[in-house]
Amino acid sequence: MRAPDHLETATVNHDENTTLRRPAFALPRGACDTHCHVLGPVDRFPYAQARHYTPHDSDKQVLSAMHARLGVERTVIVQATVYGTDNRIVLDAIADDPQARRGVALIDDTTTDAELEALHAGGMRAARFGFVPRLWTPPEPATLLRLAARIAPLGWHLLLHLDATSLDALQPTLDALPVPFVIDHMGRIDVALGVRQAGFVQLREWARREHCWVKVSALDRLSAMGAPFIDTAPYVRALLDIAPGRVLWGTDFPHPNPRHLVHDDADLVDVLPLCGDTQALHRLLVANPARLYGFD
Repeated sequence: MRAPDHLETATVNHDENTTLRRPAFALPRGACDTHCHVLGPVDRFPYAQARHYTPHDSDKQVLSAMHARLGVERTVIVQATVYGTDNRIVLDAIADDPQARRGVALIDDTTTDAELEALHAGGMRAARFGFVPRLWTPPEPATLLRLAARIAPLGWHLLLHLDATSLDALQPTLDALPVPFVIDHMGRIDVALGVRQAGFVQLREWARREHCWVKVSALDRLSAMGAPFIDTAPYVRALLDIAPGRVLWGTDFPHPNPRHLVHDDADLVDVLPLCGDTQALHRLLVANPARLYGFD
């Protein structure tokens, strides 16, 4: 089985990707969804001409309603690739609740220092880059290092979308980064291959490094079994055992271009008790994101 794809090749309707029930597991106060997106309305926030998919609207009101039902109190909104480096939609959503929201931007060499300052003032705390060639144009090492040096004075980190099997090949660049980095979607591992698979072995070794964080997001994409995604729990537990202070959780709502629709995001919450004890889950959901993203 190949690694799950974050395919961006078709029109996707997000209307069915909304929570239908409240989860059985009660999230702790201050729980943070560190990976979600806002999309539309397109008449206000038009998509970039160069994009891999065209989503239906799933705007900030939809996101807020979903989080209220799940019990999520803090949010990190990740700029969707369909907007390119026009980060206005994320800034707009953060502005509705700046104490409880942060953002992850898309930037490139055309982003000015003044724009970086404005992004920071608006609640952005990281920049995202991708190393999956069919989904992104991976940055050259010199480009990544140059942009990392520019965001370092702001206290930002990098969010990296990559396959865990590529980590060792990227080691010279990652070791040279002047900022911490977060590996999103658990390195896109194939959970059907077991915890001893090469990609997860690499991910675990990297997770031991102080400058490396791992985001256990998009569990619905990674699961080979489907809802309630219990086959992902051993992987989350292993990462929490190795790096309890540097693991984050996220839904990936509204699940752009999924292999299968997530009809109920409550499943992404209800799998959590299988992933760790109360202390571990508090770190995952509250303490770790508060430290990395600067929540009070």
